[in-house]
Amino acid sequence: MAHPDDVDFGAAGTVATWTDAGIEVVYLMITDGDAGGFDDAFPRAEMAGLRRDEQRAAAKCVGVTDVRFLGYPDGRLEATLDLRRDIARVIRQVRPDRMLIPSPERNFERIAPSHPDHRAAGAAALDAVYPDARNPYAFPELLKDEGLEAWTVREVWMTSAPPNPNHHVDVTETFERKLNALRSHASQTAHLGDGLTDMVRGWLTANALELGLPEGRLAETFQVVPTP
Repeated sequence: MAHPDDVDFGAAGTVATWTDAGIEVVYLMITDGDAGGFDDAFPRAEMAGLRRDEQRAAAKCVGVTDVRFLGYPDGRLEATLDLRRDIARVIRQVRPDRMLIPSPERNFERIAPSHPDHRAAGAAALDAVYPDARNPYAFPELLKDEGLEAWTVREVWMTSAPPNPNHHVDVTETFERKLNALRSHASQTAHLGDGLTDMVRGWLTANALELGLPEGRLAETFQVVPTP
């Protein structure tokens, strides 16, 4: 994900269902979110450290303990070869079957999730999945210098309001854990107060109704792309 809190807004309910099922989940945050926050009095130099701590706390709410950061600057992310290599490195280290990434496409119906950092992160991650991580001759230094063998990710799940969602997860039972994760990002969500619950419930209710789920259900949506 591009920033701390992206995974929690887009998919924390789903992640909780995965960890409940015994699936191991590892988070990789490309930036530290150092351009975030709403308190002008908070020292800007301390924002990155705060947001790392908030993401670690949020991860624990949904059963994730391995949280990694690449430290790229917030707000200036580009899908460079360096970023592709850094993501491919983590893919080869973790060897995942599934990657959860932001959509690299802009959604004109819901513009906010299509933050430039989100789209850059999605584009770089998708390129890291195919072809970089699976090609032993791409970034050969990963094998030569670090001993990281090529690895093929089987599928990618795109979040951040993908323009063409084709899969949903009912997160009604994990909604409170998603909210707890989001509240852990106090620098980003505290100013919303009780409105956070209503806002997130509204999004997930709209998803569920559009999918034809029974009234009262909540859903997170994704575009799932096979990448065998």
